Amino acid sequence: MKKIKQILKWTGITIGSLIVLILLTGLCFRLFNTAPQAPGKLVDVGGFNLHINSSGEKSNKPTLVIESGAGASAASYHWLDKKLNNTMRVVRYDRAGLGYSDESNTPRDPKTVVQELHALLEKSGERPPYIMAGHSLGGLHIRVFTQLYPDEVVGMIFLDSSHPDQLKRMKMPAFDSMTPILQIYSVLADMGIVSAIDALFGPIMTGEGLPTDVNDEMADILKNGKHFRGQIKEMEFLGSAFQQSKTIRNFGSTPIRVFTAAGEIPEMNKVIMRKMGMNPDTFQPKWFKMQKEIAEISTNGKQINIDGNHFSIFTKEANADMICNEILILLRELGY
Repeated sequence: MKKIKQILKWTGITIGSLIVLILLTGLCFRLFNTAPQAPGKLVDVGGFNLHINSSGEKSNKPTLVIESGAGASAASYHWLDKKLNNTMRVVRYDRAGLGYSDESNTPRDPKTVVQELHALLEKSGERPPYIMAGHSLGGLHIRVFTQLYPDEVVGMIFLDSSHPDQLKRMKMPAFDSMTPILQIYSVLADMGIVSAIDALFGPIMTGEGLPTDVNDEMADILKNGKHFRGQIKEMEFLGSAFQQSKTIRNFGSTPIRVFTAAGEIPEMNKVIMRKMGMNPDTFQPKWFKMQKEIAEISTNGKQINIDGNHFSIFTKEANADMICNEILILLRELGY
C-alpha cells in the first residue's frame, strides 16, 4: 500500500510539473511573441477592421474575389492568387473575427457578411465586375452576394462548396457540436500554448502543398484565440447561412464553374464520419449529386472533378493550376 501511495505521489508530481511547464512555456510565448502582422491592409468598415489582400493590376477585366470556407483564412488560397494575379486582379480577405480581421458585434449571417464585404471592396478602391469564388461555406455567401449585387457579378466559382440542403440530405450533425473544442483551442491560444506547440512541432493549421511561409502565416493568426472565437460565432449563424443561400435557385445564364473534391476519403476520416453518424460509403455519391445541382443553378454551369480533398483541391499547386486554367478560359469566354 505504501509503495502504491509513493507511485501515485510521484505520478501526481510529474503530471503537475508538466502542466506548470506547459503553462510557463505558453506564457513566455504570449509575452515575447510579436503581434500578428497582416500581409495586406486593414480597412474600417464600420467600427472594426477587415483584412484585405489584393494583388494584380487593376484593369477593365473582372476581379476575382475569394470568399473563404469556415475556419479558413485568406492565406489558404495562395496558389489561386499567385497563378492568376499576372492576368487579373485577385482579392482575398478575412471575414470579421477570422484571420487578421477584427472581431465584431455584427451578426454572422450571409447578408451581413456580404454587405461588409461589399463595403470593404468599395472602401479599398476595388470596382466591379467581379467573379466571385467561394470555398465550402463561402459558396453559400457568394450566392447571397450575387443575389444582392447581381449587376456587379459576371461569374461564380464554387470550390467544393456547401449546398443549401446538405444538412438535411446528408444527415450531417450540427456544426455547433464543435463549439466546445474550439472554445478550448481559443483559451489555449490566448495562453500562448498553441504558439508553443507550433514552435516545437510545426504549425497545427496548415494546407497540404502550400509553401512554408504561407503555413507560417496561418500559424501567425493563432497567436491569440480570436480566430477560434470567430469560428464559433459563425457557427451560431449557420442555419441562416443555409436558409438565405437558397432564396434564389436560378441565376439565369451567369457563368458558373463548380470544382468538386473527388479524392478517396482517408480511412481516418471514414472512422470520424461513422462516429458522427454518417455513412462514408454513401457520402460521395450524394455529394457529387449536390455539386452537380450547384452547376445547374445556371444555364451556363459546368462541374469539374478534381483528385483531392476538401482543401487540397486548391492548396496543392497542380490542382490550383486546373482551377486557374478554367478561370482563364472563363475570362476569354466573357470577352476579356
